[in-house]
Amino acid sequence: MFALPSLLLLLLSLCPGPGPGPGSEAKVTRSCTETRQVLGARGYSLSLLPPAVISGEHLRICPQEYTCCSSEIEQRLTWETEATFRGLVEESGSFLVHTLAARHRKFDEVFREMLSSSEHSLALLFHRSYGHLYSQHAPVFTGLFSRLRDYYERSGEGLEDALVDFWAQLLEKMFPLLHPHYIFSPDYLFCLTRLASSPDDSLKPFGEAPRRLRLQITRALVAARAFIQGLETGRDVVSETLKMPLSEGCRQAVMRLTGCPLCRGVPSLPPCRGFCLNVAHGCLSSQGLDPDWGAYLDGLLFLAEKLQGPFSFELAAQSIGVKISEGLVYLQENSAVVSAQVFRECGNPQRAPSRARRAPAPREEVSRLWTPAAAAGAAGTEEERPTTAAGTSLNRLVWELRDRLGRVRGFWAGLALTVCANPRMAADISQEAAPCWTGAGRGRYLSPVVASSLEQLENPELDRESLRSDVQTRRRRLQLRLATTRMRAAALGRDMELEDWDEEEEDASGSGEGQHYADDWMAGAAAVAPPARLPRPPRRDTSGGKGGGVLVRHNQGRSRTGGTSVGFHTQPILILFLSALALLGPR
Repeated sequence: MFALPSLLLLLLSLCPGPGPGPGSEAKVTRSCTETRQVLGARGYSLSLLPPAVISGEHLRICPQEYTCCSSEIEQRLTWETEATFRGLVEESGSFLVHTLAARHRKFDEVFREMLSSSEHSLALLFHRSYGHLYSQHAPVFTGLFSRLRDYYERSGEGLEDALVDFWAQLLEKMFPLLHPHYIFSPDYLFCLTRLASSPDDSLKPFGEAPRRLRLQITRALVAARAFIQGLETGRDVVSETLKMPLSEGCRQAVMRLTGCPLCRGVPSLPPCRGFCLNVAHGCLSSQGLDPDWGAYLDGLLFLAEKLQGPFSFELAAQSIGVKISEGLVYLQENSAVVSAQVFRECGNPQRAPSRARRAPAPREEVSRLWTPAAAAGAAGTEEERPTTAAGTSLNRLVWELRDRLGRVRGFWAGLALTVCANPRMAADISQEAAPCWTGAGRGRYLSPVVASSLEQLENPELDRESLRSDVQTRRRRLQLRLATTRMRAAALGRDMELEDWDEEEEDASGSGEGQHYADDWMAGAAAVAPPARLPRPPRRDTSGGKGGGVLVRHNQGRSRTGGTSVGFHTQPILILFLSALALLGPR
């Protein structure tokens, strides 16, 4: 009988006691020394920190068992952990904001420089070749470039209006030069320009040059403007999203993740990785930009390729002078037919007295002729693709954009992984098997990780209210969708701000219309213009008033039998001027 008690004592000594469970570190950790050291280094007053654990009934977020935090410390830690989380998010996306901002700045500089270079080249060649004769009419050309810039900068009127007004003003300047023996009143010139811009397009004083210039410059400018707006919208939306405030539910979840270990007295215990991923996925998916981000990048890259291909901004800017000279040559070569139709519709102009007739141009201006080599050099510039003054071509910019945006396509989907890779937010993936902070104590995180945005309603760390997108998030996503839609419309040559269109038309005509535009791009190719609005009559401020009254008065007073009997006298200087314009092209 003596051996039985000894055997029982031996067996009891070999039996293990109860294992550690959630909160079992309380039986060991009764001191707040480590917490006081960490928070004291962060600037917290030690008078607010108890030297040993106290009851946690006053806590609102952390477990209400034992704690090293007062209510004030818990509140301050909540603010601090939110700031840390938001700082990591903003830091993770800073390169994305920088990429969009840098591309926006570079493309904008290149587009502006191309317009300025085109204007400067045209003005330099015209002035050097024709001197005072061009200087007299320079405001017509500078006014065109000014309105093109106004449209690009989103502060001007419609682009078609600007082009219609330019050709009307040019006709007003050129037509009297074709007939120096006549006087053309403002009312007569208004009848002339109104006839030239009539919906039936029967006069065509400049031939097909206005239509071809409109196709080239409109498609290129609409695409460039939508592209710049898209980059600007993306930059602003991403920047605002990265600085997003957290919802109350996410603020509490982040506090439980990184702040409550301090209150529990175990600041060195890292949060479990699965715990961090659930918190980050839930908070970032409700306030991120997926799934609209991928569609936005696709629209941006597709439009960029259009700008270096069928809607080339470089070729459009370089072709302005060529198209203008083509129109002037057509007017010169068909002046008899054009003038006859104008006199028939608007009546015979008043013949100028002999003393009031314009004198011929000085001999030195007449002698400034184009040499064949100079003419060939000017005409050949349209096919070249030179770099800008900064040494950057549009092709290179598009290649760099494609390369950089390819790296950020999965940014929002992978943002939670990036945030949780920081040692302040979660344990290292190599220590996943080690005990970590589960939100309630030391142990292993057993809840499933919910990564898909469609499954976030099953997220164990956030309630349904916290997973809902707020008004500002929905507004940012809508901005991104609108920018995408605008870029897709611009890729079809349409400006959404000037016309209504729907996605059904895009699906019906997307690829075919793009190919049609590409075929019509080359100078000299015969093509049919896409549907467009009817041209508007040019605006004029004349003493004779606007509307149909002026035109009716001229129609009633014209001579139908003698309208074509007027002689056509063209001065030699005008012939030289118009002939040289036909060969002009920016260098």
